[in-house]
Amino acid sequence: MNKKALIIVDVQNDFCPGGSLPVPQGNEVVGPLNRMVEYAKSHGWLIVASRDWHPAVTSHFETYGGMWPVHCVLDTKGAEFHRDLEVDDVTIVSKATEPDEDGYSAFDGHTKDGQALGTFLKSHGVEELYVGGLATDYCVKATALDSVKYGFRTFLLSDAIRGVDRESGDSDHAIGEMKQAGVSVITTREVWHGKT
Repeated sequence: MNKKALIIVDVQNDFCPGGSLPVPQGNEVVGPLNRMVEYAKSHGWLIVASRDWHPAVTSHFETYGGMWPVHCVLDTKGAEFHRDLEVDDVTIVSKATEPDEDGYSAFDGHTKDGQALGTFLKSHGVEELYVGGLATDYCVKATALDSVKYGFRTFLLSDAIRGVDRESGDSDHAIGEMKQAGVSVITTREVWHGKT
């Protein structure tokens, strides 16, 4: 049987309204993702949640030459998952843990015992990956593109993503890029109704 996995990308406080780097309406991904978690658990899927886990000093931040304000510094409130996100009993993957790492893709991250995400998924026989979270035009895009590169059949959960859109249309362009790379775009409702 084709083993499936749900990847929840960076639904952390700093990327939600009130955080230091808020994605517009970023909190709106929580509802559909929680329904996907429930569905995934009931169907025996693997579930992974990635998180930015930056050191306080990193070239990723504006202060040290990067393009972003300080966000998701390890062990801070801003780096915690959104309080309503159902992440009990899921595998946590931490990324951007080194001072010189941007770590956009969840595939740049590692499990608690140091396993790279791609290795972890392959070791569990995963063949199909469903991706949602924040933000469409950065970490979600990077994760979905890497998923295809790693040979997974990849689905983007279109109602469970939101984008930064530093430039107008960035998210639409990102979705186009993902589709061109072979990512299938689907809604969570279509997954529940067996449309894959």
